[in-house]
Amino acid sequence: MNRIQSQSHVGEAGAIFKVTHARKFLDLSVKSWVVLALAGQWAFATYILMVYALTLILNINIAEITPTLGYKKAEGFDFVVFLSHILPAAYLSVFGCMQLIPAIRNRFRAFHRWNGRVFFSLGVSGAVTGLYLQWVTGLRLSDLGSLGITLNGILILFAIAMAWRYAVKKRLDLHMRWAVHSFILVNAVWTFRLYLMGWYMVNQGPNGNSNKLDGPTDIFLSFACYLLPMLLAECYFWAKKQKQADRVWSVAALMWGGVVISLIGVISAAIMMWWPKIAAVTALL
Repeated sequence: MNRIQSQSHVGEAGAIFKVTHARKFLDLSVKSWVVLALAGQWAFATYILMVYALTLILNINIAEITPTLGYKKAEGFDFVVFLSHILPAAYLSVFGCMQLIPAIRNRFRAFHRWNGRVFFSLGVSGAVTGLYLQWVTGLRLSDLGSLGITLNGILILFAIAMAWRYAVKKRLDLHMRWAVHSFILVNAVWTFRLYLMGWYMVNQGPNGNSNKLDGPTDIFLSFACYLLPMLLAECYFWAKKQKQADRVWSVAALMWGGVVISLIGVISAAIMMWWPKIAAVTALL
C-alpha cells in the first residue's frame, strides 16, 4: 500500500514538474514578444516623429515620401484630424507596451494608472478619427480593403469601454483581459504593417496583394492583424489555468510561432518601410 502511495506521489510530482516547465516556457514566449514589441513599436514611433512631427515643425513637404492619403489629400479641418490621428500613435507606441510589464505595473502604480488613462483616451480618439477619415472624408484606398480596419475601430471602442468598466469595478482580472485586447486592437495598424511587410519579405514581393490593399491577402491580413493576436491572447489566458502539461506546451508552441511571425515582421517593416522613409527625411534636413 505504501509503495503504491509512493508511486502515486512520484507521478504527481513529475506531472507538476512538467507543468511548471511548460508554464515557464509559455511565460518566456510572452516576455520575448513584449521585448520584440518594444523594439518594433519604438522604431515605429521614431518613424512617426521623424516623418510627420519633425517635418511639420520644420515645414518640410513630404508628399513624395509618404504614401499616406491623409497627408496628400486632406485639407483644412480634415488635415487637422489626420494629424490628431497619426501623431498620438508615437505616444501609444512608446508607452503602450509599458502597461504590459508587471515590474512597472506593480512598482509604479500611479504611472500605470495615468498611462492607462492616456492610452485609452488616445485609443478612443484614434478609433473615432480613423473612422471619420475613412468614411466621412473618403480617405481610403478602397471600400473592400477598408472593412477590416473599420471593424478594428469599432472593436477598439468596445474593448476600451469594457477595460475601463472593470477597472472602475476593481475586477482586475477582467480589466487585464480587456486591457490586453485593447492594446492589441489599438496597435492593429502597426501589426498590419508587420504582417504585410513580412509577407512581402517571405514571398520576395507581393502575392495576392494590390495597390489599393484589397487583394485577397490584403483583406485577410486586415482582419488577421488583430483577430490572430486576440486569439493567441485568449489561448494564453486559457493555458494559465491548465494543469495538464501537454495543453500548456501546445499553447506555448503557438505563442512562439507568434513571436517568430512578429520578428520577421519587425525586421521587414524596419528595412522596407520605416528606415527608407526616415533616411529620405534625413536627407532633406
